[in-house]
Amino acid sequence: MAFHESFKTLPDKDGSRLALSGKRIKVRPFNKATFAIQITLAALTALSVYGFATFDYKDISIVNSIVSTATTVKTMFLEPHLKHFTFLEALAQVGITLGLAFLTTLFGGIIALFLGLLAARNLSSEPVSLAVKGAVAFIRAVPTVLWVLIFAVAAGLGSVAAVIGMTFHSVSYLVKAYSEAFEELDEGVIEALKASGANWWQIVFQAVIPSSVTYLISWTFMRFEINFAVAVAMGAVAGAGGIGYDMFMASSYYYDVREVGVITYFILALAIILELLASRIKKNLRTRS
Repeated sequence: MAFHESFKTLPDKDGSRLALSGKRIKVRPFNKATFAIQITLAALTALSVYGFATFDYKDISIVNSIVSTATTVKTMFLEPHLKHFTFLEALAQVGITLGLAFLTTLFGGIIALFLGLLAARNLSSEPVSLAVKGAVAFIRAVPTVLWVLIFAVAAGLGSVAAVIGMTFHSVSYLVKAYSEAFEELDEGVIEALKASGANWWQIVFQAVIPSSVTYLISWTFMRFEINFAVAVAMGAVAGAGGIGYDMFMASSYYYDVREVGVITYFILALAIILELLASRIKKNLRTRS
């Protein structure tokens, strides 16, 4: 891709002028990497078209399916109605889901704070940092639902297994986020504190955490929002209870899409409230700092 430059000259960094009149500037040169990307995209597009064309739809009409889906979505969101439980019971179930997310984030944040200090290269030795980062990378690679099912073998399906499994994954997520925030601290500050006789704990609580508190709050609230969404899913998958279990019952057991619509509105409203609360807290922290 190339284009003609309309300017005759451009100022260089040292004040000199660069003559560009009549020249063609190569914006994105064609190389092997670009060719490989284009070939990959073309192959994926061709495979997608071929898959849709050869898929066995079992005499299902695509047009009728689209119309039926639109009708279901319309009923779900424009005609919400509670039939199998009351509004207050729905609020109580939302509170249970929120409690699962809060406990998971609280336990995960406390554990991840100390492991994040050990994982930060500027606060720990290289072998310890690599060991911690390698362990949390392995934990993070395993899906949350699988950790919940693993702990369900020992604790049984329910809220206990859900909290432990979600905490496991939260720790791995927050350790990476916290350690990267700690590593952003200027090395000169740490060296100055060491030269003044400060020990490791004094460096952590007087320099590292105060300078990184905004990032810690941001990452923690982001994980809290993720844990809330995961807690909804675990309510159905792992029998953890909460609004997720009610959504599972409404969508599969007695199939009431109007009730699913109400539950979806509950989840959406709480997600918006959490986002507004996180924005307000981060704004106050920036103002104070």
